[in-house]
Amino acid sequence: MECEEGLNVETLGDETPRETSSLISTDHDDSIYGKNMALYEDEMDSTPMVSSLLNKLANYTNITQGAVEHEEAESEDGIQRVTVNGPQMGTFIGVFLPCMQNILGVILFLRLTWIVGTAGIVEALAIVFMCCSCTMLTAISMSAIATNGVVPAGGSYYMISRALGPEFGGAVGLCFYLGTTFAGSMYILGTMEIFLTYIMPNAAVFKAETGEPTGMQNNMRIYGTCCLVIMTLVVFVGVKYVNKLALVFLSCVMLSIMAIYAGVIQSAIKPPNSPVCLLGNRTLQNSRFDKCLKTELINNVTTPTQLWKLFCEGGIENATCDEYFTNNNLTEIQAVPGLLSGVISDNMWGHYGQYRAIVEKEGQSSEQASDNTNDISYYILNDITTFFTLLVGIYFPSVTGIMAGSNRSGDLRDPPLGKEFKAVYLSCVVLFGACIEGVVLRDKYGESVKGTLAVATLAWPSSWVIVIGSFFSCCGAGLQSLTGAPRILQAIARDGIMPFLQVFGHSKSNGEPTWALLLTAAICEIGILIGSLDHVAPILSMLFLMCYLFVNLACAVQTLLRTPNWRPRFKFYHWSLSFLGMSLSLSLMFVSSWYYALVAILFSGCIYKYIEYRGAEKEWGDGIRGLSLNAAQYALIKLEEAPPHTKNWRPQLLVLLKLDSDLGVKHPCLLSFTSQLKAGKGLTIVCSVLEGTYMARENIKAAMAKEKTKGFCHVVVSSNQRDGFSHLIQSAGLGGMKHNAVLMAWPANWKQAESSLSWKNFIETVRETTAAHQALLVAKNIDTFPTNQDRLAEGTIDVWWIVHDGGLLMLLPFLLRQHKVWRRCKMRIFTVAQMDDNSIQMKKDLQMFLYHLRLDAKVEVVEMSHATLNDKATPTSDRVHMTWTKEKLSSERNRHREAHMTVRDIFNMKPDQTNVRRMHTAVKLNEVVVNKSQGAQLVLLNMPGPPKNKGGDENYMEFLEVLTEGLDRVLLVRGSSREVITIYS
Repeated sequence: MECEEGLNVETLGDETPRETSSLISTDHDDSIYGKNMALYEDEMDSTPMVSSLLNKLANYTNITQGAVEHEEAESEDGIQRVTVNGPQMGTFIGVFLPCMQNILGVILFLRLTWIVGTAGIVEALAIVFMCCSCTMLTAISMSAIATNGVVPAGGSYYMISRALGPEFGGAVGLCFYLGTTFAGSMYILGTMEIFLTYIMPNAAVFKAETGEPTGMQNNMRIYGTCCLVIMTLVVFVGVKYVNKLALVFLSCVMLSIMAIYAGVIQSAIKPPNSPVCLLGNRTLQNSRFDKCLKTELINNVTTPTQLWKLFCEGGIENATCDEYFTNNNLTEIQAVPGLLSGVISDNMWGHYGQYRAIVEKEGQSSEQASDNTNDISYYILNDITTFFTLLVGIYFPSVTGIMAGSNRSGDLRDPPLGKEFKAVYLSCVVLFGACIEGVVLRDKYGESVKGTLAVATLAWPSSWVIVIGSFFSCCGAGLQSLTGAPRILQAIARDGIMPFLQVFGHSKSNGEPTWALLLTAAICEIGILIGSLDHVAPILSMLFLMCYLFVNLACAVQTLLRTPNWRPRFKFYHWSLSFLGMSLSLSLMFVSSWYYALVAILFSGCIYKYIEYRGAEKEWGDGIRGLSLNAAQYALIKLEEAPPHTKNWRPQLLVLLKLDSDLGVKHPCLLSFTSQLKAGKGLTIVCSVLEGTYMARENIKAAMAKEKTKGFCHVVVSSNQRDGFSHLIQSAGLGGMKHNAVLMAWPANWKQAESSLSWKNFIETVRETTAAHQALLVAKNIDTFPTNQDRLAEGTIDVWWIVHDGGLLMLLPFLLRQHKVWRRCKMRIFTVAQMDDNSIQMKKDLQMFLYHLRLDAKVEVVEMSHATLNDKATPTSDRVHMTWTKEKLSSERNRHREAHMTVRDIFNMKPDQTNVRRMHTAVKLNEVVVNKSQGAQLVLLNMPGPPKNKGGDENYMEFLEVLTEGLDRVLLVRGSSREVITIYS
């Protein structure tokens, strides 16, 4: 073909062929292809040829940012390299089966029959329904996140951290890690309970007294520690052995469940012989006697039985027996009477009891003894106080198996596409069926059926199928927890969001997290030392519920954002389902144990604040910032619908900064004053204008951070500063989030400046803010203002309220006093009375005005002498435009007579008034202000407007200089035309 003539290709070894330089050469003028490629010759550095990128595109992966860090390994030279692991397990073996193994595990075999017998069928089904619903909703959310991209090692931690940010990810990741670790403790305790209670009870080191759990707990601590050491060694040798044993353990679980259901069917036809002996309505320990009889006839002789000897002393004729034993008869019932016997209707409601209370069967007649000191050691007793919320906390770990599936995420070929959901669905069916099966016994340890595992009484063909199956199930689940927990910790450590965990990111040459495994074993030992499965389970429930809460939150955030790559598998009502799961998780936290819930929330909050304080440098594009952006966009659009009301007015500052020759901030105290005035609230835009460079932005941000000024930094490059500041005043902000006040420093050296640009720029800024209806705050002697580290012990903030500015002068000192620097300063308000004013009435009115505003301030009305120059005196044209000083004013006084004028004339200047009279009034007002407020910490004063005739601008600067002379700290305030303070009724 003609196009192929201009295509020269070279091959390097086994690499993909690539183009030579002839592709962009203009030598082949006859080739249309070559001519077209020559068009892009100058752009090859920035836009390379697609053909050169095809190899990379073919090997593209959609692993989100930060995923590679989970697969890093340190080589001997210390260089981080990515280890590419080949496909290992599919989602069925890697996710579905581990979920089933953990859900249908220790709680099902050891506690479900006791929970159903204690809570009754109705409340037990409610417990199962709540827990399964919470898990199913979380599984839907987890599956939705997993289908959004590949999930490497870290499982749920990785999902949450990439969806909600490093702060949430670290907090929930540690909860996830601790939950998985305590799950290992729970499974090991369950293993030891099966071993010491049902397989080899004679192996106990400490003999447990009836109703006293101390001896049993000590045995479980000793054997549990030994079991933990063995399991840790197995995991340390290699996880491949754990994976090989996983199918064996899971087979035992499935055989046990099949044996249970087979027993249910068999018991409906022919109930098994599993007698329970009742004395009155009290359940007896069947392991201490062989027959449920008081006496028996042997060779026509009435002989006391073993049961008689437990309650009586002496022979039959002269026996001294327990009163309750004498007054009540013995009854023998079947532990498993079968579903057709009406056992379901008899056990619909709960039978809760106190600690060491005797387990009684309702509906059975009994006669209480008058003596309450009788021996209760032969009865079945409650080893803990039972109530509904306790059973929720104990049962919930049985539905947390989905977390075990997410732990395998780093070992899977593909993300788990809903396998957790399917595992939960099937497991819930099994658990609902088990609730119907285990309706007879409230005997936790099977002491009423000769020490047999309660659920094993249902087994067919033998109870040992259940005992052995449950033993291996707990062993397998414990190994899975000890395998998954170190990998979670390693993933958190490798992300580097918590420096104190970095040592746990290291691993052996084969990738096994050695240090993380040692820490996991140490924490797991803490759970084993608790010594009770019933006490560890609520802790485990709380930690996993915290994870559930944030998995649902992460899914809800992703759904609300609807990012381009958000394609969840389950598309129906994701937003509502996620929030329903989040609400249910939070509710279950407080239902099961409110104090554990508070501890878990406090722990997560501390980790969150720690990561935030340390300043996590990871940027994963979390959804919280995305939601903030959406909320900001929505708020800006809403602000455009109507102008802001007076009640909502707050100073939104545009701070105009000047830089020195080294591009450093000239007046950093201006930033301190900004943070004091704002107290971290409202909009603050700190800006500066540069001529021809853009290097000062980082300097301004550093100064803002040093002075703790929260806001936005905006640097404009302009040909001159005047145009730059003008553009900022007009265009800074966005939509309704625009500034309404400008804060700047007084040009202190305007007289000494070689150029007049300094004071001219200042006056133009005053004119522009007035035209834009924006307030202007000018801080004079700004370098003497207190910084954020200072704290004024005493003093006053004096407000000289001369003209009405909408109430801005009242608002500013109130805001300043909210800051710790000015908190101890008192507020004083001065106003000036004119000749025809009633000073006494003015003071009363001002006090009432402040009372309505709830402002605590001292009020004073100042009466000034109104002498001024003669109104008829008209200066010559050469004196109108001169720069007026005090000396010039004195010479003019000798040549002109004084006349009366009002203070209002200062700010209501008419074109025909002279600079002499303005200067005279400025001097008189300055004398009064200095006399009253020379010792004040800050003086706020109305700022007069500039002259309409620009020819007198330099005189205007002299007026302001004279007006504020002799004062340490002055804030000149020029309010906008809008009211900023509303009197609320």
